[in-house]
Amino acid sequence: MTSPRTTVRPRGSRRRHDRRGWVFVAPFLVVFALTFLAPIGYAVKLSLFREQAFFGGTTFVGVDNYLRLFGDGRFWSGFLRVLVFLAVQVPIMLVLALVAALAIDSARLHAAGFFRIVIFLPYAVPAVVATLMWGYMYGTNFGLAADLNDLFATHAIRPLSLNWALASIGNIVTWEFVGYNMIIFYSALRVVSHELYEAAAIDGAGPFRTILGIKLPALRGAVVLATIFSIIGSFQLFNEPNILRGLIPNVLTTDYTPNMYAFYLSFGGQEYDYAATVAIVMGVITAVIAYVVQLRGARKGM
Repeated sequence: MTSPRTTVRPRGSRRRHDRRGWVFVAPFLVVFALTFLAPIGYAVKLSLFREQAFFGGTTFVGVDNYLRLFGDGRFWSGFLRVLVFLAVQVPIMLVLALVAALAIDSARLHAAGFFRIVIFLPYAVPAVVATLMWGYMYGTNFGLAADLNDLFATHAIRPLSLNWALASIGNIVTWEFVGYNMIIFYSALRVVSHELYEAAAIDGAGPFRTILGIKLPALRGAVVLATIFSIIGSFQLFNEPNILRGLIPNVLTTDYTPNMYAFYLSFGGQEYDYAATVAIVMGVITAVIAYVVQLRGARKGM
C-alpha cells in the first residue's frame, strides 16, 4: 500500500493569505483605534496633568489627580448614590421585565403582540422627552402631583423633594427600560425547544413548574446580559438627573452623580484634567463590576 501524499503549502502562500486577512481586518482596526483607543489614551494623558491657574499651560503631576479623587467627598457621595440606585432600581426593573416576558410568552395572555408593543414603546421615546414628561408630572406647583395635592388638600406628594428625588429618577429609568429588557427575555424564551414543553406536559407539570424547571433556566444567560447592561447604564446615569436639575437645582446638585460631576468639572469649572480622572476611574469600576457579574453568571451556567 502506498501512503497518502500530503500537500505542504509553501511559506510564501501562507504569508499572502495572512496579509489578505489583515487587509480585511484593517478598516475595523483603524476605526476601533480612532473611536475607542485614541480617546481613552487621550483621557489617560489628561489625567496625568494639571492646568496651572496663574502661569497657564499644564504641568505633569503623575497620580496626584487620582489621589485627590480618592479623598474627594463630592465624588464618593455621588458614587454611593448611584450604588443605591443600582441596588434598588435594577432588580425591580428586571423583575418587571421578566414578569412581562413570561406573561407575553404564555398562551394565556390575549393580544400578546399588542402588549409587547405597548411595553416596549417607552424605550422608543427619547430620554430627554421622557424626563421632561415625567418632570412636569412630578412638579408640585403644576402637573399631576400638584393636582393630587390639591384634590386631597395635602402636600405629602412631593416626588422631587430631597428624600424622593432618587426614587423618582428610578421610576423614569424603569419606565424607559422595562420594555428593552423584556424584549431580551422574550427573545430568549422564543428559542426554547417546544419538545421540552411537551415533555413537561406529559409529566403533568403545571404552569409554575414549567416556569421554574424550563423557562427560568433558559433565561439565565439573558438575565446575566441584561444585568450587565443595567449596571453599565446605572453608572452612566446622567440624562435624567441633569434634565430634572432645571426644576430642582437645590436638590440635584452638579455632583449628584459621578457623570454629572465630571461634566460640570469639565464644562463648568474648566478642570478638564480632573474630569478625565473621574471618567477613567468610573470606567474602570464599571468594567470590573460588569466583568465580575459576567464571571459569576458563566460559572452558574456551567
